[in-house]
Amino acid sequence: MVFKRLLGSKGSGGTGNPLEIDTVIPDEALRPGGLLRGEIVLRAPDRDVVVRTVNVKLVANTSPAVGKQDVVDTESGDTFAHFPVTSSFTVSKGQERRVPLRFRLRWESPVSEVRGEQLDGVRLGVYAFVEAGGISGRTDSDPLRIGATPLHEAVLDAFAAAGYSCRSAKIDDECIPRTERQILYMRQSFRLVDTSAVTGPDRPQQLEVNFHTNAVGSEIYVRKAALHQKDWWMKPPVLRYVAAHHEAGHVDFEARVRQWIDEVAVLPEKAVDDRERVEYDLGSPRVWIDT
Repeated sequence: MVFKRLLGSKGSGGTGNPLEIDTVIPDEALRPGGLLRGEIVLRAPDRDVVVRTVNVKLVANTSPAVGKQDVVDTESGDTFAHFPVTSSFTVSKGQERRVPLRFRLRWESPVSEVRGEQLDGVRLGVYAFVEAGGISGRTDSDPLRIGATPLHEAVLDAFAAAGYSCRSAKIDDECIPRTERQILYMRQSFRLVDTSAVTGPDRPQQLEVNFHTNAVGSEIYVRKAALHQKDWWMKPPVLRYVAAHHEAGHVDFEARVRQWIDEVAVLPEKAVDDRERVEYDLGSPRVWIDT
């Protein structure tokens, strides 16, 4: 347990009014839709401190802290959850207060590992933010582990059986167009590399797979890889498939995936932007004009 010492402003006691805080998260892999459990631990070593709020952020694309390994610094990154933990209470001088942390992860949450293996290119972190009398600050972050769902794993295993190994993933702060979204406006792309001895025009060397997941299942988007290109519409054409969570372990995904690979292989390399260009005329009468 590593506490961070938060100090008040000079007008509120300066260094004489500290609060020590730490976030305790079990070192275990959660899954999208699962319950994040932990504790926020607060200490007031010098005097009573009235805590106004405690909030928690879950962050993706975090950077490693300088000089430390396996530690994330959430000054950078994209927030994919932000929720309150508790409202006003007092931490008495010399006392320790433990506040339970409970949060249901969204189904759209990014994942950091598949079958227990860390994904290259993905870092997730969690930290707590506290406001108290003269005190405002955050904890040092803790790494957050979110594992793939059984459906993710079944599909990725099927690609592996077809010769495509999942090497890395990337999280972009843009959503998948034309999808139903809850709150999350980011997407995660899995990079699959052909490791088979088979070569030919019907075998794309790399594939890019996106899962847009909800409580029922996933929309699965497959295309020839272009992870260097962030803009969805500037990537090669994409095909959309659907699968349900309950199908994992009961459906022959290997046969499905082989068909998907064949269908993606014949698509052109060049991007196809099929968005409608629309201009709104503010004159009278008001009309929509497709361009």
